[in-house]
Amino acid sequence: MNVGGPAVQVSGLMRGFNTDQFEHRLYTGYCAVNEADYLETNATDVNALRISGFGRRINFIGDMRAFFILVKEIQTFKPHIIHTHTAKAGFLGRVASIVSCHKSIRVHTFHGHLLNGYFGLFKKSLIIFAEMFLSRYTNQLLAVGHQVREDLLHAGIGTIEKFGIMPPGLSITHLPKKVEALEILGLQNGYLQCAFIGRVTKIKRPDRFLDVVSELQKRGVKLHFLIAGDGELLESCRKRISDEKLPVKILGWCNDIEKVLSAADIVALTSDNEGTPLCLIQAGMAGLPVVATNVGSVSDVVLSDITGIITSLEVMEIANVLERLANNKSLRMRLGGNAKKFTLAHFGVERLVHDHEALYMHLLSNQANS
Repeated sequence: MNVGGPAVQVSGLMRGFNTDQFEHRLYTGYCAVNEADYLETNATDVNALRISGFGRRINFIGDMRAFFILVKEIQTFKPHIIHTHTAKAGFLGRVASIVSCHKSIRVHTFHGHLLNGYFGLFKKSLIIFAEMFLSRYTNQLLAVGHQVREDLLHAGIGTIEKFGIMPPGLSITHLPKKVEALEILGLQNGYLQCAFIGRVTKIKRPDRFLDVVSELQKRGVKLHFLIAGDGELLESCRKRISDEKLPVKILGWCNDIEKVLSAADIVALTSDNEGTPLCLIQAGMAGLPVVATNVGSVSDVVLSDITGIITSLEVMEIANVLERLANNKSLRMRLGGNAKKFTLAHFGVERLVHDHEALYMHLLSNQANS
């Protein structure tokens, strides 16, 4: 439950499920020392059963301990449905379900995938093989966007008949006044602010973001930047910002994303790979235009030239688009207004909960009739 898309989705479901109809439990592990735990920073109201050793990274002893705990919990709780999220939990959870010998409906959500930009060919092949095997024993596969599903199907994972689309759903709270947000975050008033929001990790390409910043600084574009997030590359980014005197403010993890959104004028995403990025949905709900690389299911969230602008991975193209937005207030207002209408209509948390409840009842009905 590190800060990120899956944690936001799962928390929304845990809060929203009809407790008269569903008795639901959340099993999760602990975050790494360089990750913020969403259950501790934001979703303090969500109850979870923590499993020691259950983490994102492979740890044979911890993973085996977590596996046997999951098997025992399944045999004790006897769930009708087991719904797993993320790659590691999806693997251990579904294998534990099979080994437990308890007849449960298995559902797995791909919030993205590990096919591009994470591992070399050997590890990638192992992941594909594992997912192909597990898909045969999973009743329902879900992807957060059409491109994520297409990538997985192309790799031979699952079938189109078994693979549904479940777009994200979330909400944002009241936005503070811009002047107030800028003051709280220590940002200079009078400058346009472009925000990078998310984990500062290799796949998110913060180096590309800083390349864009450097290019815009050379051009003399009056745009300042902020990084709201943390990760293993944060310190190297901090050093580069200092060495090159780049106009970037590092905020670290921000528990109150609404303050960041209120302070920002534009949100930029420079990733090599994505699922359906929630930061772009949040930006849209806040009425902000976004600039995003054309990866994963970004195009499900951003309607290019309508709610934002989708670019290639090229630094110069991203820089050109940001310069255009920085110099055109009417364009920023038009894109931001469209983004707010679009995201509120298609990505609300109420829709997410309703769609899950309907799916579960459908799967239970099919099982009863089979």
